[in-house]
Amino acid sequence: MPALHKAIFVGLLILGLAAPHVLYPVFVMKVLCFALFACAFNLLLGFGGLLSFGHAAYFGSASYISAHAAKVWGLTPELAILSGTLAAAVLGLAIGSLAIRRQGIYFAMVTLAFAQMVFFFSAQAPFTGGEDGIQSVPRGHLLGMISMAPDRNLYFFVLGVVFVGLLIIYRIIHSPFGQVLKGIRDNEPRMISLGYRTSRYKLAVFVLSAALAGTAGATKAIVFQLASLTDVYWTMSGEVVLMTLLGGMGTVFGPILGAAIIVTMQNYLATFGDWVTIGQGIIFVVAVMLFREGIVGVIAKLIRRPL
Repeated sequence: MPALHKAIFVGLLILGLAAPHVLYPVFVMKVLCFALFACAFNLLLGFGGLLSFGHAAYFGSASYISAHAAKVWGLTPELAILSGTLAAAVLGLAIGSLAIRRQGIYFAMVTLAFAQMVFFFSAQAPFTGGEDGIQSVPRGHLLGMISMAPDRNLYFFVLGVVFVGLLIIYRIIHSPFGQVLKGIRDNEPRMISLGYRTSRYKLAVFVLSAALAGTAGATKAIVFQLASLTDVYWTMSGEVVLMTLLGGMGTVFGPILGAAIIVTMQNYLATFGDWVTIGQGIIFVVAVMLFREGIVGVIAKLIRRPL
């Protein structure tokens, strides 16, 4: 890991440790969850070259499974999050096996279609609670010992989960597997001519991205003690695309910044109602016009070092 990246990770960790002493812990936990979600999506889009319009399916389904596991099965928070992650990975494997047979806009439309199927299932399935969702999800005790009811206790657990997730994504990107992914993204026919079975690599990154997105959704369900249709609705997929493009597609740290900006806008401008969406649209247009590589992408270009 380059010294600059080490410094950024250390800086993020310091900010994470200091944040609950300055800001409302639940708000920061929401930023952390969406930062992991955006980074998971960026793994698929920015490094795999696959645009999915249905990533809310994995985020939302893991949220439901995690909430159900904690409330009905009585699992501890770490096991509930793990169950949501595994469910998202299985769903990603099922959908990805079919979706990767198409390319470009057809791939994106297939993922959107499957995501809508997951949404309608979530709206009708008995265990999801329909429009009411799964409410009053217990936060439980970490490892059966440490109560997660206090926001501070839960915050440091969430920080640990997200930070480990980010390190896993970083390792994937900078592994030989990640280099093959970049080759497929840039020139798939050439990679096929070199003997790589590109469909296997695309399916693998699809499942990894779905699993990590599931981790984010499962963690969010424990934080807010709620799993609802909002988590699995198509607008959630649109938000994560916006976060990734705003921060910088194909960068390591861009989606973190993009998620922080969007979640902050939603939180502090909530009193303006639908105007928040208009504000997001204006920011997106400005970012596309002025920062075509995303905010972090432009910074990386200026300092001539990858971020």
